[in-house]
Amino acid sequence: MTTQTTDIPPAERRERRSWLQEHSELGVCVLLLVLGVLVLTDALTMDVDIAQRGPVGPKTVPVVVGAGLLVIAALLAVDVLRGGRGQAETGEDVDLSEPADWRTVLLLAGVFLGSAVLIEPLGFPVAGALLFWGAAFALGSRRIDRDPLIAAGLSLVTYVVFNNLLGVPLPGGPLMGVL
Repeated sequence: MTTQTTDIPPAERRERRSWLQEHSELGVCVLLLVLGVLVLTDALTMDVDIAQRGPVGPKTVPVVVGAGLLVIAALLAVDVLRGGRGQAETGEDVDLSEPADWRTVLLLAGVFLGSAVLIEPLGFPVAGALLFWGAAFALGSRRIDRDPLIAAGLSLVTYVVFNNLLGVPLPGGPLMGVL
């Protein structure tokens, strides 16, 4: 006597498939749930002596993110099971008949790779300014009088915020003594 898994009537199989298609957002809920459990497990098993670092240590942000993922997964699951549906994407204003702008993509990639190579010898302020100016140029800005000044200012502000205020050391390069 053998039992087959196909003993389910075709009408019931269609009904199950239809229910799963109508509630496909539950897959996102499962993904969020798994990510939340993974983040919380990693955060709670992290070997850190919090007493040395004060009340807010390296576990705080991962625990908040993991708990947030679990809450969002639960709220989304409740919404989906109550009949909520995600809004269909309307798309962007992109003309798909036009070819890709490979010149811009290659210019941006070159500027990014160039700044990655130059950050150590020149320091972040100079490499960052070249990155910002090069990105603006690659994206179509041709204001040679204004763009380098904005790029230099943005790079210096970014350097000061990260290096001095946030305590994230960035290479200063030749300007290390000046800044």
